[in-house]
Amino acid sequence: MRSLASVAVGDTLGPVTLPVTRDTLVAYANASGDQNPIHQDEDFARSVGLPDVIAHGMWTMGAAGTVVAEWAGDAGRVVEYGTRFTKPVVVPVGGGEVVVEGTVKAVDAETGRVTVDVTATSEGQKVLGRCVAVVRLD
Repeated sequence: MRSLASVAVGDTLGPVTLPVTRDTLVAYANASGDQNPIHQDEDFARSVGLPDVIAHGMWTMGAAGTVVAEWAGDAGRVVEYGTRFTKPVVVPVGGGEVVVEGTVKAVDAETGRVTVDVTATSEGQKVLGRCVAVVRLD
């Protein structure tokens, strides 16, 4: 488990590369109940102007959040997490990937809270904007 004493402003996490395949999207759709065809049907996705099927935004957010939770040592240490979706993650037949990185922006020794700015990209494009996690460390 990461300790508060081991963290300083400017510390980085990642980069962590997360693969995403069409099977990932089917599994997420089944787990979440989000069966929107833009996530599974290539022809449908293209018919509405997308380049191919795209990952669920909430999958992308969750995947980036998992990287932060692993860095913190436990998902229960993530006390705040928010983002804006800026671009879709395109998932071609062979699969794609999301690269997650973070930078510690603030450390509050009094509360034990650490603020991390998170960056998530796919194909060199930022897919999450204003992505910030606050973790509680001992």
